[in-house]
Amino acid sequence: MGDFSSVLHLCEGDQHVIAATQHLVKALGSSKILNDDLRKILSQLDSHLSSMNIITTESRGPGFREVEEQFRCSEEKIMGWESRQSFIWDCGPLEASQYLKSVHDIQTLVEGFRSLSVNEDRKHKELVNRAESLLQIAMSKLEEELIHILVKHKQYFEPEYMSFRSWRRDVVYDESFVSVEDIAFEEESQRNFCGSESEEYILDLVDPHVIPHLKSIADIMFASNYHQEFCQAFISARRDALEEYLIILKVEKLSIEDVLKMQWDSLSSKIKNWVRAMKIIIRYLASEKRLCDQISGDFGFVSPLCFADISKVSLLPLLSFGEAIAMETHGPEKLFCLLDMYEVVADNLLYIDTLFSEEAGAWVRIEFHELHRGLADTARATFMAFGNAIAANGSTSPFPKGAIHPLTKYVMNHISTLTIYCNALNVLLKDHDTADSNPPENGHSSSSLTYGHLACRLRSITSTLEFNLDCKSKLYKDAALQHIFLMNNFHYMVEKVKGSELRLFFGDDWIRKHIVKFQQHATSYQRATWSLVLSLLRDDGSASKASLNEKCRGFCIAFEEVYKSQTGWSIPDSQLREDLQISTSQKVVQAYRNFTGRNSSSIGDKYIKYTADDLQNYILDFFDGSPRSLQNSRWKEPAWF
Repeated sequence: MGDFSSVLHLCEGDQHVIAATQHLVKALGSSKILNDDLRKILSQLDSHLSSMNIITTESRGPGFREVEEQFRCSEEKIMGWESRQSFIWDCGPLEASQYLKSVHDIQTLVEGFRSLSVNEDRKHKELVNRAESLLQIAMSKLEEELIHILVKHKQYFEPEYMSFRSWRRDVVYDESFVSVEDIAFEEESQRNFCGSESEEYILDLVDPHVIPHLKSIADIMFASNYHQEFCQAFISARRDALEEYLIILKVEKLSIEDVLKMQWDSLSSKIKNWVRAMKIIIRYLASEKRLCDQISGDFGFVSPLCFADISKVSLLPLLSFGEAIAMETHGPEKLFCLLDMYEVVADNLLYIDTLFSEEAGAWVRIEFHELHRGLADTARATFMAFGNAIAANGSTSPFPKGAIHPLTKYVMNHISTLTIYCNALNVLLKDHDTADSNPPENGHSSSSLTYGHLACRLRSITSTLEFNLDCKSKLYKDAALQHIFLMNNFHYMVEKVKGSELRLFFGDDWIRKHIVKFQQHATSYQRATWSLVLSLLRDDGSASKASLNEKCRGFCIAFEEVYKSQTGWSIPDSQLREDLQISTSQKVVQAYRNFTGRNSSSIGDKYIKYTADDLQNYILDFFDGSPRSLQNSRWKEPAWF
């Protein structure tokens, strides 16, 4: 703006200079090669030159009364709205346009008079004071109008608009290695392991038709040097809208101390809600940024400052909660929630950097990168602690019936779920693992996942589990039951790997080796159980009749003891149980049939307590988990004598 200190004394030639300058400005403004910013500057200069011309002309003589009359008309229009309860923009575009023109006229006069020396002119001074007071009243009214329009025409950012990747089914684990139900995990083939959402979800947070109204209010308030008042009103209204949205998303403002004191059941639920809210809020803020740019984007640094200030209301409670989780030590059962939190931050880190690229948003970028590092460290440490927890899980008594130990179920279900975090865990483990020194054979049939950092760790975890199970098996006094226990658990591990995504991480070679392992334990069970029993049926052809009778009697007694104990043992997998029953029946029944058939003339009928078919039926009762004796079985007990 020019210096108006000597405008009143301009000569007629000076007025010609002003007129010529105005003509030049208008000529330049009609050029098609100018950008919007230059056009705006030229428009403001033209307005300013007009005000100079008006003031310098009218202040010289009787024409000043016309300026006063113009002022009174504008004053009447502005003050008329002070007594009305309605809002200007609710009454239609004509009323709004007339009000803005009146404000603009007052603004033009104030700009001119502020630059003039009016100390010696009482009329000028009085008019300036009235104009400035009137302009202040008009700015307060425009603040009210701004807030009213923002509130009346706000549009909610509905969560259902967000087509985020599908969530895994919730899996609840106890906080220690105790009994865990076997859970069938669903395929997660649709899950996108890495990267942020490709599609933008930028929606209109206020009705688009009021954007020009808001922008016109911004233009005139900024032109009147009321930019701070505008920003405060705009930020306040948008913050209130965001506060309401946070309530819809159930985002609570919790201190770090509140989070650290929270029980796990409650905390787990809040973490899941935090992950969902973080995803939605980040996309919401993209729409908020666009709104800020639409309204105040022409005023340089103002838009990013407003956006950063509005964002605080949503980001601070989310960042505070994340920081509290990252700073606490967690058990293995909390790893999944930690990984969910880590993923949502990691996936959106670049998006945040872009969204808050200006200096005003530097604090957001810094806080998000700090949270990313904190969650990464905590998730990595929790994952590492999982293997240590398996190794440290001891037992003082054998697990009943030789069945599948809860630790086995826990570990296998746990690592099966971990596979859906493949990319995140491979990044977290990259600097902590070395390449697998024993890669699976037949690499052509193995996925590339088999050679990743996560795959190496998962195989290491199962090796630790196997060692632990071997230690637990030694708690059984019966060697045969030791093998049943290991057979059950190794078989469960194999089936879990074969029937899930774990197969891609373990490879076919691991599966083959562990099939051999549980089959070897099945063979060892038969050897430990039946070697001594079947030795009673050995006959070198020289045994006496009494000796044969005694052998037959001893075998029946031994079989009854085995029956009594091993009906109480458990093989939960029906196919594995049936296979072992058939294999056992082939060995035992065939040996008994051969012995009794070969010596039928020497063994008295009263010593043939069971037929071969009886034994075959009795073996079908084995490994059912319900101990019974032959005296209480469904078959009639034969008499010895």
